[in-house]
Amino acid sequence: MTISRRALVALSVLAAPALASCSSSAGSADDTSEGSTYAAITHLYGETVLEAEPKRIATVSWVNADTLLALGIVPAGMPTVTWGGNDNGSTDWIDAKLEELGADWGSEGAPVQYDESDGINVDEIAAVMPDLIIAAYSGVTQEEYDQLSKIAPTIGPLAPNYTASWEDTLAAVGAATGRSEQATELAEQLTADLAAVGEENPAIAGATFIAGTLGLADDTISLYVGEDTRPRFFTALGMTQADVVTENTEESETFFLEWSAERADELDSDLFYTWAAPGSTAEDFQDNALFAQIPAVAAGGVVLTDDDHLTLSISAANALSLPWALEHFVPTVVEVAQSVRG
Repeated sequence: MTISRRALVALSVLAAPALASCSSSAGSADDTSEGSTYAAITHLYGETVLEAEPKRIATVSWVNADTLLALGIVPAGMPTVTWGGNDNGSTDWIDAKLEELGADWGSEGAPVQYDESDGINVDEIAAVMPDLIIAAYSGVTQEEYDQLSKIAPTIGPLAPNYTASWEDTLAAVGAATGRSEQATELAEQLTADLAAVGEENPAIAGATFIAGTLGLADDTISLYVGEDTRPRFFTALGMTQADVVTENTEESETFFLEWSAERADELDSDLFYTWAAPGSTAEDFQDNALFAQIPAVAAGGVVLTDDDHLTLSISAANALSLPWALEHFVPTVVEVAQSVRG
């Protein structure tokens, strides 16, 4: 399996800067006279002002193309999904939306794809001739932002190193495309759908969780914390992050922390979520002498995403992938929660 530089940053345990506070705002979408402001989006590198509705939009990183599609807009160009993707270099949720919008892969209306395995593909993005580039969810640097801005107005990252929330990304994309009302409605619906899982399943409501990675190959333990996508996902379902994680990360400025193997027994929670290599099973973790010291693992409360595509749906969560995750992953979470909590 080949993992790109971008995948290593977002899915492995690399240090990230603290989450910055950002916001997005839009001007009147109806006022597009010369010199007027159609939309203004604030991000890490300043403010991007659009004077007219964008017609050709290119995206970088994960999430941004998905978010456009969720609002009914087909990107002119988007990255190939090289980690966790399907045979189309895409995802099942993207494919389904493109078909719905009449822009199936191979058709005249399909997006152009470019490979980001070695970083931002400036030349191929320029060839798309966009009038807007979206990097709201990304690890784009100031230098890369400056390069992209020479091609077209660019919405830079809303927060550092892939930590922008799907809600903020949706709001920014909605503002930039004149679809703020639709974005708000979609966010409210998705939030309600996620919360309904806990409301309808007593085993989920109030259950404690830890989200991390248990390395079967090297017996390492790492935990996702703070504003990382994975803890936010489980919290949205109505679960509560375990006290041991919260208490040890109150001053943390990263989205993860390494946990000493000698303290495995302190990781007390009802459920423990971990990404795992394809073919891994819960029993593999129970049979590991180190991981069996973790209460949730010993009790059968380990929840796996043992498929890269499934992992991607929540680790790069967005307005298009979350309904897919609700259908394909959440039933497993509910089943495991019921088995350990009754």
